[in-house]
Amino acid sequence: MKKHIITATACIILLASCGGDIGSGSGANRIDVDLTRLSSTMVYSEVYNMVSTPEDYIGKVIRMDGNLNIYPSEETNKIYYACIIADATACCQQGIEFEWEGEHTPSDYPEENTLITVVGTFDSYNEDDMTYYHLRDAKMSY
Repeated sequence: MKKHIITATACIILLASCGGDIGSGSGANRIDVDLTRLSSTMVYSEVYNMVSTPEDYIGKVIRMDGNLNIYPSEETNKIYYACIIADATACCQQGIEFEWEGEHTPSDYPEENTLITVVGTFDSYNEDDMTYYHLRDAKMSY
């Protein structure tokens, strides 16, 4: 599949950047969609909506908790990072790619499957004539 949407069936959604202080409020610290305050069922549903109708979320600041997953690509010679959330029964997973704000090397990231919190702006990018969605300018804590 060409979409970067992460599910139990190996679809991957890629989100952009994480790094720095994570908070809520107005201005630079505003959070439009705070997945950390929702039940596991509601979080999974909201992420599904983000995957199904991404245009509704463009420009919104998203906060989410989940496990760090790392996806190296031989096609693009890049490493993609995503925050993965399981549904209430833990049988299905969805995730969002993120790009950590600032300059980072792979050794700067925590180990795969570490519980992380990311906050970033939902946006799209083009790669190989395809449109992908991610959290850009993201901040990450763990």
